[in-house]
Amino acid sequence: MRAVVQRVKRSSVSVDGKVISKIDKGLMVLLGVEVGDDEKDLDYILKKVTKLRIFDDENGVMNKSLLDYGLEILLVSQFTLYGDARKGNRPSYVRSAKFDEGIILYEKFIDELENLNVKVSHGEYGADMDVELINDGPVTILLDSNKEF
Repeated sequence: MRAVVQRVKRSSVSVDGKVISKIDKGLMVLLGVEVGDDEKDLDYILKKVTKLRIFDDENGVMNKSLLDYGLEILLVSQFTLYGDARKGNRPSYVRSAKFDEGIILYEKFIDELENLNVKVSHGEYGADMDVELINDGPVTILLDSNKEF
């Protein structure tokens, strides 16, 4: 499982020109599910996302997490995080989970965030979405449950 985590001042996602979710200060998370991912992968990414200390403390040092401040998450599915463009110019997505496999872990991720009392908004899995954000910092962190980076 992979995630691109961006600290945002605000973010929204639209489908067919209609805003379906939006947040103010918090994290916008692009989540990619790989073939064969399981609960272990989900748990790793979930803990990292919620405990990343990328928000300023009272001294202006990035030392606080989303949980410390009770901030929001906007979660967006992103199968292209497993795009492999090392050969040629057209990325291969063979490592990306198929719809039926990916949506289960995506929805479970939402449930687990809610179980942690995180206010979570989300995109529509598998839809063609427009994502807008004001990146705060900018701060962008890449996560991979296989620790490839």
